[in-house]
Amino acid sequence: MELGSPESFDRMGTLGVEEEFYVVDERGRPANGIDDLVYGDDDPPEPLAGRLDHELFKFTIETQTPLIEAPREASASLRAVRDALVEHAANHGYRIAGAGLHPAAKWRELDHAEKPRYRAQLDRIQYPQHRNTTAGLHVHVGVDDAEKAVWVSNALRWYLPPLLALSANSPFWDGHDTGLASARAKVFEGLPNTGMPTRFESFEAFERFERRMVETGSINDRGELWYDVRPHTGHGTVEVRTPDGQSDPAVVDAFVEYVHALVVDLADRYEEETEPTVPPVAGGDGGEAGTGLRRELLDENKWRAMRYGREAEFVARSGDGTVSLTDVVESEADRLGVDGIRDLLARESGASRQRRIRDEEGPEALYRSLLLDG
Repeated sequence: MELGSPESFDRMGTLGVEEEFYVVDERGRPANGIDDLVYGDDDPPEPLAGRLDHELFKFTIETQTPLIEAPREASASLRAVRDALVEHAANHGYRIAGAGLHPAAKWRELDHAEKPRYRAQLDRIQYPQHRNTTAGLHVHVGVDDAEKAVWVSNALRWYLPPLLALSANSPFWDGHDTGLASARAKVFEGLPNTGMPTRFESFEAFERFERRMVETGSINDRGELWYDVRPHTGHGTVEVRTPDGQSDPAVVDAFVEYVHALVVDLADRYEEETEPTVPPVAGGDGGEAGTGLRRELLDENKWRAMRYGREAEFVARSGDGTVSLTDVVESEADRLGVDGIRDLLARESGASRQRRIRDEEGPEALYRSLLLDG
C-alpha cells in the first residue's frame, strides 16, 4: 500500500503545475482512439519527457512541469511544457485544446484510456466516471512541515470558490449549454471523494483518513482523493485542484501567482494560527475552526461559483452577509501584492467568451478558439 509520509514536507515555496488538455483534430474537434502521443515509439521533447500521461479518456492528456524552485521561473517552465506538448501533438497530426470541458465532446462516443488504474475506477464508480470528460488545473506549493500543510489546506477552503469563479471556463457539456459557468466542477463532483473537504484537526488525522480509505477499498491509492485542496503526502505540497482548464497561459500564470502567494502567506501565519480576514467580517456561524463557516456554507459558495462565475457573491466568512468576487479579488490583490488576478477580473471570463463566440460565429469557431498556439 503506497502512502505518503510527513517527512515529504521538507521544502517551502516550491511549485509544480499540472494541466489537463484535450487532443483534437485540425478543426479543434475531439480526436478519438489516441494512443500514440503517450504510448508511441517516440518520446515527447523536453521538458515533457516522462511527464505526459492520459487521463480517463484517451483524448484527455495531462502534463506536469518539472519542480519549479522559484515563482519567477513558473511562467517560463509552464510555457516550455506547453510548447513541447503542441510540438509533440503536431508531429502526430493532432492539435491541443484547453478548457474545463470540451464543448464538442460526447462522452458516449469517446474511448476511455486502457490503463488498469482507470479501468478499475470505471468498474468501481460506473456512470459518474464514464461521463467524466473534465480537464482542470492543479497547482502544488511546497510546504516545509506536515502539520502546517494541513492547517494551510484547512484555511484555503474559503478562497477556493472565488478561485473557481475566476477560472470558470466550461459552460458547455455533452454538446449543450448547461447554464453554468463551470459545468466541469459539477460534473466532477459526481465522483466520490471530490468537492470541498472537511477540516482535519492534524496531519495524523489526515494520514489516518488516507490510510483508512485505502485499507477499506474505498480508493485504490491516495491519488484518488480528488478534493479541491489536499495535502499531497507524496510530493510534500499543498495541492489546489479548483480551477478549470485554460487555453491561455497568461490565465494560468495568474492562478499560479495567486495560489503560491496565498499558501506562503497562510504558512507564515501558521505559528499564530491566525487567518487574514477577507473581506472584513466579524462574529461567527458555529462553523468549523479555521474558517468561521460551516462546511455546508462553503459548499454553497462553491455552488455559487459554478452557477454564476464572475457574477457570484459569496457568503462571508462570518456567515453574515455576502461579498462579491470583485471585492475578494481587489482585497486579495492588495493584501498579497499580486496583479494577475486583478488583470483576469478585468478580462472577459472564459465562460462568457465561449458563449459569445458560439452565438456570434458558430460552434466551429468556438472549437478553434480553444486551441493552444503553435
